[in-house]
Amino acid sequence: MRQKKGFVLRKVCGENVIVAEGIEVVDFTKLISLNETAASIWNKAKELGDFTAEQLADALCETYEVDYDRAFDDVCKLLKSWQETGLLED
Repeated sequence: MRQKKGFVLRKVCGENVIVAEGIEVVDFTKLISLNETAASIWNKAKELGDFTAEQLADALCETYEVDYDRAFDDVCKLLKSWQETGLLED
């Protein structure tokens, strides 16, 4: 899977927020705010281009003191929410 084009992570008033670039895709009814951990996952996914949940869980384990099973579970939940929001494509 990969991130859909047109979405970028920005720091707005100290908060990590995913925003749509381009006036035709702006929808102000939803703001997607990310904590630092989710923002690091977003950035890693962007760096990888095409990515898997396993790759993101590995990166999470390298960055934070978390066991792989917990990291994988958290990444899967996060990716599911991003898919439901339309931020990812296969």
